[in-house]
Amino acid sequence: QVQFVESGGGVVQPGGSLRLSCAASGVTLDNFAMGWFRQAPGKEREGVSCISSRDGRQFYADSVKGRFTISRDSVSDTATLQMDNLTPEDPAVYYCAIGPSPSYFIDPRYFEYVEDWGRGTLVTVSS
Repeated sequence: QVQFVESGGGVVQPGGSLRLSCAASGVTLDNFAMGWFRQAPGKEREGVSCISSRDGRQFYADSVKGRFTISRDSVSDTATLQMDNLTPEDPAVYYCAIGPSPSYFIDPRYFEYVEDWGRGTLVTVSS
């Protein structure tokens, strides 16, 4: 069973930065994609970003491109999401997850098939 240890999140002013980290255990991540979804109250779940364990390619939602950066430490199976220039559209609960491929983070038709999730961490942007 996959277990996640999530950290980061919190409250930041608009334009500020936060960093999320997620360590996964109980699975060999060589053939998975790892990343984050987010969900704000009253909104649909959104795939934010992921990184492929196979080739290190990174994927970002259009809403965060140029502001968020994902990275992965393959030794510790830890992914990090650096979130810069946060806006009032970014507040949500951010969930770390792994999926069979980046498609599971990009294509909403596959979201429901993501089986392994962290508990989530709250990101608040407030002045």
